[in-house]
Amino acid sequence: MTRIIRRLESELRCALFFRTPQGVRLTPEGEKLYARVSVAVESIEAGEAELLADQSLDGGVVHVAASGLALRGCLLRVLTRYRREHPHVRICLTNHSTPQGLTAVQNGLADFAVVSEGSAVPDSLTKQRVGRIQEVPVCTDIFPELLEGPVTLAQLAAYPIISLTDGTSSHSFYVELFLRNRLPFHPDIEVETIDQVLPVVLSGLGVGFVPREMLVGPAALSHIHTIGLTDPIPPRSIYLFQRKNQPLSVAARHLRQMLLEDVPE
Repeated sequence: MTRIIRRLESELRCALFFRTPQGVRLTPEGEKLYARVSVAVESIEAGEAELLADQSLDGGVVHVAASGLALRGCLLRVLTRYRREHPHVRICLTNHSTPQGLTAVQNGLADFAVVSEGSAVPDSLTKQRVGRIQEVPVCTDIFPELLEGPVTLAQLAAYPIISLTDGTSSHSFYVELFLRNRLPFHPDIEVETIDQVLPVVLSGLGVGFVPREMLVGPAALSHIHTIGLTDPIPPRSIYLFQRKNQPLSVAARHLRQMLLEDVPE
């Protein structure tokens, strides 16, 4: 240590310590240098402590881009367990359509995206199935004839349809579903997010398609009724997308693992 101090003093061309039989104390030049260096040392120690906390999941942050369908389909369930096990990890959850979620991951704005199928997957991303969701058509008492028994998709198409906007995976899904049944898909009302569908349905403006999980909740939903179909809507898959060869933080890796382990049979 003495050799290192003497070398530093030689490089700076000044004495940093007064040396006495009782010990050493800083010179005025030494005090100036210490004032600067101590800040850097404290920052380094704080950084080391933060990294250690992240490694032990006592800290850190996870950025997830999620669609409304994915949130209802599997993400909320897993996030509840994750938060219970790691209460000090901060979760930044942003709402995106599938195309927007994939773009967020590509641009490094999210660790990964949890969204529904429907978009072309860029070569720079990997795709893994993490959930499944079942949607059902719903309406209010304003269309009582739809509640008397199973109806066909063709009969349903004669009523005002509420859908997510063009460009979303949900819109593409129903375009394809109606097309397979030789039916046109021309929604009367389009909304930005799945959470907007039920309020529009509650207003009696038409028939909407929502995940079953959304029908559990406030008393207002007692006015919402599920419409029976002769051929149920095919279940939809939820996927996790992330950049290829992109290293994840310990907190993000652990959440990703929990999502993959939660995949239904």
